Amino acid sequence: MTATRSAFYDTRHGGPYDRGSADSWYRRSFNPHYYVGDTYSSLKVELKDMTAEEIAAYTAGYRDTEEQGDHKE
Repeated sequence: MTATRSAFYDTRHGGPYDRGSADSWYRRSFNPHYYVGDTYSSLKVELKDMTAEEIAAYTAGYRDTEEQGDHKE
């Protein structure tokens, strides 16, 4: 069992870590992005506008979920 990196990242709904985790959970492709506020009801920030730290948080969320093998059935 692998410890997640979530303690190091803001895990708010819509944030980079959350979106990476959700993309993996739903078996979507790796596509860094996040929302400024709530998912789908606020401005979406695409990869080209993300900072290195935001990309790292998305990547950590995606990898943590992949490593746990936890996916939607």
